[in-house]
Amino acid sequence: MAGIASKAILAASLATAVSLLSLPQASAADEKEKCYGVALKGQNDCAAGPGTTCAGTSKVDYQGNAWKLVPKGTCVTMQTPLGPGSLAPITRPS
Repeated sequence: MAGIASKAILAASLATAVSLLSLPQASAADEKEKCYGVALKGQNDCAAGPGTTCAGTSKVDYQGNAWKLVPKGTCVTMQTPLGPGSLAPITRPS
């Protein structure tokens, strides 16, 4: 009788594990978004323009073609001395 109960528990545990694996998993990328024009000089995550190697290469504060990962839904509400953040590259005055 104990063998039957153990097999039932094992089967239920396996079914639970399989169902959990089939659920969509949230990733860090799902919780963040690229925000252009909010990074300080040298602190961008990427996309700092032609001739750069990417992260940490922005030349000025709030460079419009450099982005930083920020919590999803916060980018366009972020204010800098040059204006709000943007979900797409922006042109900043030189």
